[in-house]
Amino acid sequence: MSEGLRTPKLAETIAEHIERLILEGVLRPGERLASERDLAERLEVSRPSLRDALQMLEARGLLATSRDGTRVTQFLAPLTDPLASLLQSSERVTADYFEYRESVERKATGLAARRATEPERQAIAECLKEMQDAHQAQDATREAEADIVLHRLIYGASHNLVILHVMRAFSEMLRRDIFFNRTKLFALAEFRDDLLKQHLAIGQAVIAGDSAAAEEASHRHLLYTGQSVERFRRDEERVNLAVRRLTRSTLVGN
Repeated sequence: MSEGLRTPKLAETIAEHIERLILEGVLRPGERLASERDLAERLEVSRPSLRDALQMLEARGLLATSRDGTRVTQFLAPLTDPLASLLQSSERVTADYFEYRESVERKATGLAARRATEPERQAIAECLKEMQDAHQAQDATREAEADIVLHRLIYGASHNLVILHVMRAFSEMLRRDIFFNRTKLFALAEFRDDLLKQHLAIGQAVIAGDSAAAEEASHRHLLYTGQSVERFRRDEERVNLAVRRLTRSTLVGN
């Protein structure tokens, strides 16, 4: 009987530990956990207790088990998926997105400059190197991915859990082109040149611990990106209008 009382308590402790790892961003949405046997060994717990803990977290919507193993769920999806549909339906959303992001990310970058640990600074430095290598190789897809990684590293280095999860969800929407077409924008060499300089300024200020410079660099970067997106959209609309005018003969009778 005493063993039966201890097992649920241990399972709850294991569940709380894994839940904290998810909250802290150590375990990320979509990531697959180690096998049950390996995870039990690493946590130094019994497999039955671990199994009970995983079932608790599944019931809370934080984990999901399928044939390929147990993964952290996209637990913000019930909020972000309907929001993404709403945002895509509005033409004014891009400007609002950049306004929101500037207010939050400027603060996050300043916090990161003050709070980043040495391993986080090293990760940011490595990401900047990856960005430079991708730029040198003229690999726009790789460079665009490094862009997202850099901003996520900064969210993590801010050590603000709300910023981490909310902005990570927004960056996932950004990757899905909810706000604008990143692929077309990153195809422009001049845009990538400017972005590289801006990202280097942000990352280096965070690494140096200069919060004022980091916030200013973040502000300039988001202002520039927002203006570039709007200019690109206007140019694209002009081209589309010109094409419609030139092909109007297909719509009218003789």
